[in-house]
Amino acid sequence: MKMLPFAINTYKNRTLLSLTTIFLLCLNVSFSQTNGTLTVTTTTSESGGPYKPKNIVAIWIEDGSGNFVKTLLAYAEERKKHLTAWKASTTAAGSPYNRVDAVTGATRNSHSEQVCTWNGKNFNQTLVADGEYKVKMELTDRNGTGNSAVFSFTKGSNPQTITPTNVPSFSNIGIVWTPITTETKEETTEPIILVYPNPVSSQAVILGVGVKSFEVYDLEGILKLRTNGNEIDMSTVKPGIYLIKIVADSGTYVKKIIKI
Repeated sequence: MKMLPFAINTYKNRTLLSLTTIFLLCLNVSFSQTNGTLTVTTTTSESGGPYKPKNIVAIWIEDGSGNFVKTLLAYAEERKKHLTAWKASTTAAGSPYNRVDAVTGATRNSHSEQVCTWNGKNFNQTLVADGEYKVKMELTDRNGTGNSAVFSFTKGSNPQTITPTNVPSFSNIGIVWTPITTETKEETTEPIILVYPNPVSSQAVILGVGVKSFEVYDLEGILKLRTNGNEIDMSTVKPGIYLIKIVADSGTYVKKIIKI
């Protein structure tokens, strides 16, 4: 049967529309960009250098191909060149020692638990595509390369918690990806943890279900407060920005609070 010209055009248009739809669906799958928060915690220790316990340390994100994405934490100034892996990664990205929106400071005089977060964006503040990423850590207490470690995780719509085995200079490691879903409040199971008021002058409250305890750290990773329950007395700390590590029934969370 011979098709009429208008029928041929209609068939072509429908075919083109179907192919376009398939292409867009594939594009959406390949380039999904889920908002969320990655929380990284670890306790540092010496690497055997002559300057211990003084140390410099960096924690950063790379993509699955090893390309630099963003620095999360960097305590290093004059001797930062000895964090050779971090230097190489940031330099390859065209931005040596990039520390945009990272927890930063000078050489540390001791070791303690470090807490930092990632919002899923690169150092240009662009939300990156979902997929496999790497948390990299490096620490040295010598004028040369020290210890480093690499841990993979998946950024996507599913939450992920990783507790790697201790490695030289890094122990008690926790890597938690918490996606922000677009489901309605009735449908979502994502817990909501809030700190109010923020900024705070003295007393604040952690709002959320199943809050058990919390710890307050300054931006150098030094523990300032630790208590059970959900009430915070910030009257004893100096004005500034602090990180609150919150332990709840649903998991561990890190929030920023400003003391005024």
